[in-house]
Amino acid sequence: MTDPTLERWRLLLGEAGSACLGGQQLDAEAAARDAAMDWLYGRDEDLRRRGVRRGGTGESTLTTVDWLDDITRLFPKETIERLQRDAVERYEIHDVVTDPAVLARIEPNPALLKAVLRTKHLMNPQVLRLARRIVEQVVRQLMDKLATEVRSAFSGTKVRRPGRMRLARNFDMVRTLRANLGRYQPETGKVVIETPYFFSRTRRHLEQWQVILLVDQSGSMVDSVIHSAVTAACLWGLPGVRTHLVAFDTEVVDLTADVDDPVELLMKVQLGGGTDIARAAAYGAGLVDQPRRAIVVLISDFYEGGDPHRLVRIVRDLVAQGSKVLGLAALDEQANPAYDRELAQRLADAGAYVGAMTPGELASFVAEHVGR
Repeated sequence: MTDPTLERWRLLLGEAGSACLGGQQLDAEAAARDAAMDWLYGRDEDLRRRGVRRGGTGESTLTTVDWLDDITRLFPKETIERLQRDAVERYEIHDVVTDPAVLARIEPNPALLKAVLRTKHLMNPQVLRLARRIVEQVVRQLMDKLATEVRSAFSGTKVRRPGRMRLARNFDMVRTLRANLGRYQPETGKVVIETPYFFSRTRRHLEQWQVILLVDQSGSMVDSVIHSAVTAACLWGLPGVRTHLVAFDTEVVDLTADVDDPVELLMKVQLGGGTDIARAAAYGAGLVDQPRRAIVVLISDFYEGGDPHRLVRIVRDLVAQGSKVLGLAALDEQANPAYDRELAQRLADAGAYVGAMTPGELASFVAEHVGR
């Protein structure tokens, strides 16, 4: 029987790793896995030069549909998602998301959502309808996760006064133990609780605030575009919050009318193109009704194709009038930014909060300021 660890090394290295098995052949299932990996990674010139995966010299008889069926049968879910992500992002095999036969089989995941957004301009109406299924399912998953975080951020705070709502999450352990210590039983080491106590929760008194999300839709910001759409949808309709969502490249598009439908919103986003951040900031500033009750969130990598001096001036003016300005180099679950640090520093010097956040952290930031 082949050692599983050695077999994994053989699959990782391809034919060049045959020595790992000491001359043994792969069994039928492992050989099928090897063929599926060769179909994808065998086209990588860098790996081929290093002798990791040489691939075959003839035409592959596998179609994308065949390959997808094979990896679905042969690999665990996490590996399937990684292979699909490499196919669409690393090797730009667009028919993974533009072939109707593939789309009918494929299991939606975040990597495929990004691929759909990047390639939807290549799709005919029939394919676009099938691709929409990927957008809908992944967005629903993101909404379910983020909605919980948003509700938590806006749910109110505990106060130390008796509450009538006897819920486990409101249980006041310290006060309950203190009040019932007279019923301590030494022989069992337990306190008999006669009267439990609970916190009450007070809702923050919310005045109307504006949250204006300005989202850079250049190709490198696709993760942030997705999470901005979902975040805006979760904030939409919250008491005390009026949400705007504006996408920009060299043009500015106000998508606020679609904020309650993030799927429709994402299908309208056009990724790529240049960037005029100052123009978007000026548009956002024009939306502000009450400066001291406005949060302007600029989500961009800050590589400005427009006038950086104008951008800094607009941010400084917004801060001077009492608005909160938040510059985010990334808004996604990883919050790993890649951005123009020099311009970001200039915005920070002008009074903006600058950094990277997860959507949940942004919701907490908004809740903290809205609740004041």
